[in-house]
Amino acid sequence: MSDDALWRLTAAEAIRRLEAGEVTPLDLVEAAAARIAETDDALNAMPTLCLEQARDRARQMMEQGPPDPKPRGWLAGLPVAIKDLEDTAGVRTTYGSPIFADHVPERSALMVERLEARGAIVIGKANTPEFGAGASTFNEVFGRTHNPWNRAKSVAGSSGGSAAALAAGQVWLASGSDLGGSLRNPASFTGIVGLRPAPGRVPKGPPTRLYTNLSVLGPMARNALDTAILLDALSGAHVEDPMTLDAPAQAFADAVREAAPPRRIAFSADLGVTPVEPEVAAICRAAAERFADLGCIVEEASPDLSGAHEIFQTLRAVGFAADSGALLRSHREQMKPDVIWNIEKGLALTAAEIARAEQERAKLFQRMLGFFESYDLLLCPATIVPPYPVEWRTVEEAAGQSFETYIDWLAIAYAVTLTTCPALSAPAGLTAEGLPVGLQIVGPPRGEAAILAATALLERQTGLADLLPIDPRPAG
Repeated sequence: MSDDALWRLTAAEAIRRLEAGEVTPLDLVEAAAARIAETDDALNAMPTLCLEQARDRARQMMEQGPPDPKPRGWLAGLPVAIKDLEDTAGVRTTYGSPIFADHVPERSALMVERLEARGAIVIGKANTPEFGAGASTFNEVFGRTHNPWNRAKSVAGSSGGSAAALAAGQVWLASGSDLGGSLRNPASFTGIVGLRPAPGRVPKGPPTRLYTNLSVLGPMARNALDTAILLDALSGAHVEDPMTLDAPAQAFADAVREAAPPRRIAFSADLGVTPVEPEVAAICRAAAERFADLGCIVEEASPDLSGAHEIFQTLRAVGFAADSGALLRSHREQMKPDVIWNIEKGLALTAAEIARAEQERAKLFQRMLGFFESYDLLLCPATIVPPYPVEWRTVEEAAGQSFETYIDWLAIAYAVTLTTCPALSAPAGLTAEGLPVGLQIVGPPRGEAAILAATALLERQTGLADLLPIDPRPAG
């Protein structure tokens, strides 16, 4: 393979070649830089690059050689993209906000430090909406990110820059975060894999609030094995984040390589919480039925997620008030209306309202545990609509039903968030327009290995992972 085609490699193959000495970290930095230069004018996925820093890091790794022994999740000098919500030392990090348009942090986030310690080379920052608020990737600092499958379409959000960069072959791996679907929605819209892991699986921070578990950090890649490799690199306890978990005994990548079909799977087209466009529901149902071809029992069933809307709206608003309340007082004129609404909603909540939301969430969690006593996995759409026009700020209606707020259309994702169960979006099929649709695969608490293994089995059935990466396609 020529140097100018290295971007087509899977992450697993690129790491194999790095370890075998067939390519160098600098080769891959240059390949990524060339691919970004070739494609990003069409996408606006990677607005901030740190190429000289990446080249210096690559040369340093080439001089030092690999550590002995290599840590689990060793990436061997593979370039990665970091979502612009996570601090990266010496690299402009804006959080998509004009308030921080010129912000250059002195220290990286724990997640970035871990990736670099395990052989990743940060090549740049991926675009995100302001403070990650909203499932449409645009902001006043860098503008909109376009979908490589059709430049007239959105990549959703908030990890939209990461998703577009992966689908177009700009990078082999990318980071994301997820509160109400921000890893899963962009994955669905771009035909990649975006995994929301269990709370504590990936270190966050240094944290400004302890023991919060609605928002998590997670991996994005073009297939199940690459996603598992990145999750292995991210995982493990960290002394600065008291929520973190020890890495499991079996590597996630090994669970994918040894994937076996689950016994019993539930499928629901709507989880009982949202309307879903009929074409999306049909594509996801057909993908779920692929598991029956593997000998799995696939049944129509859903957990009881009643109360999810009120619980999520309340607890999400609490988080915005805690994280950004001070900014609202000092920089209100620089914030978009959606962020202001979120903060003010949180500040107006009473202690009784917050207490009720916490209590109802605990009941919902117990009902989900009971559901997984009967089923190994839960399948449903990752999003309720196919990719929409890039100009849209949000989805205002689906299947003939209107939504009250800009986040209501995300219920099929945020209802799962409340359960703490890991979930991912895996490519399910293409619409009549040729646009990707994602299947949400949900596992029991801390069951990331099971959902990654199921994704690998689905990939073998559909072949959809082989469609990527792609050259950005024109609008229309």
